[in-house]
Amino acid sequence: MTEQQNRFLRSAPSTGAEFSKGSDVWSKLYIDPVLGSLLALLALLGLTALYSASGADLDMTLKQASSMLIGTVVMLTFARIPPSTYAYISPWFYGFGILLLIAVALFGDIRLGAQRWLTIPGVTSVQPSEFLKLAMPMMAAWFISSRPQPLNMKDVGISLVLIMLPVALIAEQPDLGTSILVFASGFFVLFLGGLPWRFMATLAGSFAILAPIGWGFLHDYQRRRVLTLFDPESDPLGNGWNIIQSKTAIGSGGTFGKGWLDGSQSHLHFLPEGHTDFIIAAYSEEFGFIGVILLMMIYTGILMRAFQIATQAQTSYGRLLAGAITLSFSVYVFVNVGMVGGILPVVGVPLPFVSYGGTAIITLMSGFGVLMSIHAHRKLMG
Repeated sequence: MTEQQNRFLRSAPSTGAEFSKGSDVWSKLYIDPVLGSLLALLALLGLTALYSASGADLDMTLKQASSMLIGTVVMLTFARIPPSTYAYISPWFYGFGILLLIAVALFGDIRLGAQRWLTIPGVTSVQPSEFLKLAMPMMAAWFISSRPQPLNMKDVGISLVLIMLPVALIAEQPDLGTSILVFASGFFVLFLGGLPWRFMATLAGSFAILAPIGWGFLHDYQRRRVLTLFDPESDPLGNGWNIIQSKTAIGSGGTFGKGWLDGSQSHLHFLPEGHTDFIIAAYSEEFGFIGVILLMMIYTGILMRAFQIATQAQTSYGRLLAGAITLSFSVYVFVNVGMVGGILPVVGVPLPFVSYGGTAIITLMSGFGVLMSIHAHRKLMG
């Protein structure tokens, strides 16, 4: 185990003053005021960007606002649940998620060539892979926190099996973006739990060896996305269209942008998926470099505060889970910005709190609810 990992796991929490149940509204809600304020600011900025990117579609914006409201209720509810309860239900939640993924493979609805949804008759349809974004780090944290440190080869092997099982089921749907996020959420727990460097070197070597084999298992459209990354101009009206138009939108924004509601690439429909995966390109065109810097500062503030909460957790389970949730959030941002900027393949990862998508919003806020719980109940035990 590295010294950095050891400090993360063994850092002594700063208990501070006892948790106030008086007039402090933040304390009553079990919400960290810094993190809560940053999330609210990001949500407002996201709704502003979505309204313009959607072509001033008020209905879509209101649906997103409704999803954020539901997500807020979920976050407040999750924040009140003690971390010990999350530890107890982790294997059950994970097992339930695996069963749902198997049900998707057997009975799931096929939409746009992908089999990702389960229909609840007379109610709605759900995408079970979203549950694994939270169930996976919970399960990995539950298992690794119960094992002696440093981890031995057997424990690492079991952890990898637990991680790869849902990843394989999700990739088969196919949903490469979500499978990457689920893998990352589990691997971060493994890394923070004390994965020795020699194991990491072995995993990296194995990946390099197996990559050519894995290429053969990719779907044709996934291979095209990877190849387009290196030369989008080879097919400017086909596979390269998305990247070329997103770069054009980003560059045309300049320093200060064209102004809110004045973007041409998204409003004239040159920019594909301008309200979902490529929304930061539409945002960049209207708010420019300064606007992107502001957005990245908010994301950075959220990550810094979330890391503080993770290092102050009182239990190994809490530290591992909070750290994995935080790092997974950073992957959302990095992958989305990277693919829109043309440095990563397009894999369908939304920009947190900005891209349109109700299920993704609720999943993200559920994770932050767990993070709030870890922080609030640390104070209660102080």
